[in-house]
Amino acid sequence: MPTAGQSGEVPARSKRADAQRNQQTLLAAAAAVFVTSGVDAPIREIAATAGVGVGTIYRHFPTRADLVVAVYRHQVEACAEAGPSLLAGADSPFAALRQWVDLFVDFLVTKHGLAHAMQSDSGGFEALHTYFLDRLVPVCAQLLDAAADAGEIRPDRQPYELMRGIGNLCIGRDSDPRYDPRRLVELLLRGLRRPQSV
Repeated sequence: MPTAGQSGEVPARSKRADAQRNQQTLLAAAAAVFVTSGVDAPIREIAATAGVGVGTIYRHFPTRADLVVAVYRHQVEACAEAGPSLLAGADSPFAALRQWVDLFVDFLVTKHGLAHAMQSDSGGFEALHTYFLDRLVPVCAQLLDAAADAGEIRPDRQPYELMRGIGNLCIGRDSDPRYDPRRLVELLLRGLRRPQSV
């Protein structure tokens, strides 16, 4: 716990670290709520999940679009950082790829309402899409290359195509609770596997 100086004030650096942690907690809570309730979920639901007051959310994110964009960036960074960690800790590169794709699907589910939430800011949406590709395509490529080098998948798989295919399979999940894209994503992943020699 930070100690107060002679004036009784907590050092500014500690305040900044606390604010950063609080914001990360809010973003994680908002992402979880968006998965279950969509980006139009009541702010009070997000506040309850985060264990804060509604005013705290509005202090960090004055508009819903601000919150949605921040969650989007937070999720992109979580996906980007997870790739190398999963690769280092999984039983095999393909297992790491499968775990990463699961995180990627979670991210796609949270992002589907982004354009509606941002409404007229199409330029901002395009900038976020570029950011998404710049951060995540190299991570997917690293996982695919590792799985190919291990002989688990064919070596000619393209990361952008895989991500685009997964994204297309996730479309429609918001409007049809009977549809679970994970079943089809699993079939897609099985199709990447190199046939086992008899």
